[in-house]
Amino acid sequence: METNVIYCGDNTEVMRRDILENSIDLIYADPPFFSNKHYELIWDDGYELRSFEDRWKGGIQNYIAWMEPRLRECHRILKKTGSMYLHCDWHANAHLRVLMDKIFGENVFRNSIVWHYSGWNKKNKFNFNSRYDTILFYAKTDEQTFHSYALPWKTKEEYVKIRKQKIRKDTNGREYVLSDAGGGKRVKRYLEEAMKAGAYVDDVWDIDKLNNSAKEALGYPTQKPEALLERIVLASSDTLSIMLDPFCGCGTSIAVAHKLGRRWIGIDVSPTACKLMAKRMRSIGAKNIKTIGLPQTVEELKALQPFEFQNWVFEKLHGRVNPRKVGDYGIDGWIELDVPTQVKQSEDIGRNVVDNFETAIRRMGKKRGVIVAFSFGSGAYGEAARAHNEEGVEIKLKTVAEILKET
Repeated sequence: METNVIYCGDNTEVMRRDILENSIDLIYADPPFFSNKHYELIWDDGYELRSFEDRWKGGIQNYIAWMEPRLRECHRILKKTGSMYLHCDWHANAHLRVLMDKIFGENVFRNSIVWHYSGWNKKNKFNFNSRYDTILFYAKTDEQTFHSYALPWKTKEEYVKIRKQKIRKDTNGREYVLSDAGGGKRVKRYLEEAMKAGAYVDDVWDIDKLNNSAKEALGYPTQKPEALLERIVLASSDTLSIMLDPFCGCGTSIAVAHKLGRRWIGIDVSPTACKLMAKRMRSIGAKNIKTIGLPQTVEELKALQPFEFQNWVFEKLHGRVNPRKVGDYGIDGWIELDVPTQVKQSEDIGRNVVDNFETAIRRMGKKRGVIVAFSFGSGAYGEAARAHNEEGVEIKLKTVAEILKET
């Protein structure tokens, strides 16, 4: 079984086909939330559109039915020493807890970790502001790998506030506290040593979300901070363990795993996300990264989500997408720096599409343009010829098959 690999495709199919039973040490899964949110943005490099959708028709039961086969595959591929962390929010965490109990068993439930983060609270009429996600932590068996560990205290003020201990000074002026040594005895402990020893991590994690100015921020709307994943990887894996993320997104989990000396496997259905992951892993020094399953045929490209197909076109043509979605005159982006381009994920494009596109690029003061589609009808070619001969406007009709052949 290959590791340090990125799979593009449906995670259920990938796990069934490519991941061996009892082979994975740690799984972190951050699936789309049942939240009715839709994110769409232009990546900060300006070349790709990212779209993220957490909307589920049919309600919570459809969502759980979609999740169940994926979680069953996760259970199948985990080693008996393995663990799984399932990231969810208040919309579905109760339903997912019941489902995980059903698949893994109530006896191996370990924690319902609360990831608490700050934010801008507002006055609500019916409820308190929600400022946490839930991470459900399950083992495969009682033979699980787990390392309880402590984090140093950040400041003296934090230590004093939480520990509620009085700080004293010895004859040399060094600060110390009296700590419980058991059996009713108390021992002197110098403050600097006590702070360095820290406190064991519990199930409430105060880690802020990423803001736009954070060094590690990539602009991905569902990106999680590396500090969050570090706790999971350190607690439930060892050096050279294999970590798998079936909803890998921008690759935070596998990036952290790599930095901590673990092997990793990332899966995502989005070709855009998979290319982003590969780029991120190369940026931190990962070598010989293999990406499997990126679309390479006409039929595979037809099956892509529209924004994914558009991204594929502009990547292959070395272009950039149009950030405007309203009042864009049908211009999806540009190639060769300033040539207006329209992308159609369909067959047999007709005369009217070319006619409307000609009007749009003339309104922009342009004399050249490109339309990309799977195929064009005779009317489209005739209209492109007329525009060239009568109006001096060059409209190139480019098929997907031609792009595949060229690249």
